Amino acid sequence: MHSIVMAASAKPIRALALGLALAGFAPLGQAGFWPDSWEVCPGIDQPVDGSPDGRPIEIFVSPYTHHWTYSENHKAVEAVSVQRLLPNTRFCGFSLFTNSFGQPSAYAFTGKYWPNPIDSMPNLYFSLSGGIMYGYVGKFKNKVPLNVGGFSPVIIPAVGYRLNARTAIEIQILGTAGVMFGLTWGY
Repeated sequence: MHSIVMAASAKPIRALALGLALAGFAPLGQAGFWPDSWEVCPGIDQPVDGSPDGRPIEIFVSPYTHHWTYSENHKAVEAVSVQRLLPNTRFCGFSLFTNSFGQPSAYAFTGKYWPNPIDSMPNLYFSLSGGIMYGYVGKFKNKVPLNVGGFSPVIIPAVGYRLNARTAIEIQILGTAGVMFGLTWGY
């Protein structure tokens, strides 16, 4: 009986936690730590420095994801992302993928990258994206935190290495779930 009450009350608690987390950003704006006007993809209509066409697009494809912990429920994860590079080393985009349990999923994100963080390794870069993911429904809804109706907030740090001006290899850290390996091509 106690577990039934706990299960029934978990969904409203997660929804409340998500609402409080999002509301927590408001004081940051008032304190000057957040922009006055919120734009998900700031500068999408502006050219990006160093791009011949001013609108560089990057496509990320992941052929393999390693899970930190084995589960017989895990399936192969297949992912493809498209992102638009923005001024000031920002980006925004979306990803379509099958999650760890074979369910179709999506991730809409914005982020920032740091090219050349180490002088002796000029092709190395770091990035951090954040956004909303949809997936992990049904019996797998509790596999990601703050999942409300299949939607959950996500933050993904990554490290990459540029092989040339248009191609890079990248590793994305998926929290306590695993790590995703992939290739990026610029267009």
